[in-house]
Amino acid sequence: MSPDAPRAPYTDPAAGAAVKAADRAHVFHSWSAQGLIDPLAVAGAEGAYFWDYDGNRYLDFTSGLVFTNIGYQHPAVVAAIQEQAGKLATFAPAFAIEARSEAARLIAGRTPGDLDKIFFTNGGAEAVENAVRMARLHTGRPKVFSAYRSYHGATATAINLTGDPRRWASDTGSAGVIRFWAPFLYRSPFHASTEAEECARALQHLEDTLVFEGPATVAAVVMETIPGTAGIMTPPPGYLAGVRELCDRYGIVLVLDEVMAGFGRTGTWFAADHDGVVPDLMTFAKGVNSGYVPLGGVAIGAEIAATFETRPYPGGLTYSGHPLACAAAVATINVMEEEKTVESAARLGEHVLGPGLRELADRHPSVGEVRGLGAFWALELVRDRETREPLVPYNATGEANAPMAAFGAACRRNGLWPFINMNRTHVVPACNITEAEAKEGLAALDAALSVADEHTV
Repeated sequence: MSPDAPRAPYTDPAAGAAVKAADRAHVFHSWSAQGLIDPLAVAGAEGAYFWDYDGNRYLDFTSGLVFTNIGYQHPAVVAAIQEQAGKLATFAPAFAIEARSEAARLIAGRTPGDLDKIFFTNGGAEAVENAVRMARLHTGRPKVFSAYRSYHGATATAINLTGDPRRWASDTGSAGVIRFWAPFLYRSPFHASTEAEECARALQHLEDTLVFEGPATVAAVVMETIPGTAGIMTPPPGYLAGVRELCDRYGIVLVLDEVMAGFGRTGTWFAADHDGVVPDLMTFAKGVNSGYVPLGGVAIGAEIAATFETRPYPGGLTYSGHPLACAAAVATINVMEEEKTVESAARLGEHVLGPGLRELADRHPSVGEVRGLGAFWALELVRDRETREPLVPYNATGEANAPMAAFGAACRRNGLWPFINMNRTHVVPACNITEAEAKEGLAALDAALSVADEHTV
């Protein structure tokens, strides 16, 4: 960490060592070879920062896993959870309770179009599972389309829908999933040279694939409105509207996954708002309550809701709409309204992060492309700007990933905790980060990119 970086409130290395020892003895971590990881012992967090037991404080450019949209330990949300715990800490989902009803009302009031019914889950993967189940039951069709360069969760159906390498080990090939290429001009699979060409060719590719699969066998097209972990590729103008038209033409359910892009992250309540597109189903989680208590859900349009008006929906969860999670959602949404968090994210992207990241790209040959909006950005790191060769190979590990590992270590030395995936670093801080904090993070990125530059040609 830089000697000029702010210090944590206290140090207690012995306590940190005890936390680390218990973790290593008993905690089984996600997506990891258990004997090869060295998790940081975190002592606390507040706002856009967290700190360890050795006095090192980090500016979090990951928002946890892109969920602390209002930062850590917001006092209004903490107080709401405490108050709900004192009033009604838990209750079964078959009953009407105030926190659940109010959370559903507030969410439905911000979703686009007629997405007015809310089915609560414990997180994003379960939301995707249930959205696909609803679509299949509503249409009576088996197949589901999803894009390469996507992530939809780690449960059975969600991982099969996912289009990145995390799927490979669990892919049974039996989930009825058909994959297609979504638009991404920087690495166009359609040999396009403009956004308009990319849009038109991507839509033609999707329609051709639908036609050859048999539209009458396809229940849903499931896609992240703006792909998150896969690279924050904002769709070209007209693409989402074109997908909506294809779904309408063939009677297919459009499911937009807003688990990562929703609740202010892109400078609007939902990323779909940028295009004025209304899906039939929308999944959400993460930012709905800033991750303070696990919560996700499916926002359901009127036509699909009507399917289950007299026909039971065959799905449910013990903790669906948990009172503590819903109370946190109510408080988070109210905070976002009162503090104008959505507007802050839009302003942050337009006036601070966007210009700042483009300025870094001008100075660093390792930056091939800058893309994003709001508090949702990615830097594509390359060995060669002309050929666009990635800084590390696709899904690189070990020595092949050394340049990105060196870049990440440089970030952390300068007090920045980066979000790194393959050859990209994502800039996804809290949506309410201050301009000064954002510029602090950009300065740390500037220094770390000099390390990445050493690996360019």
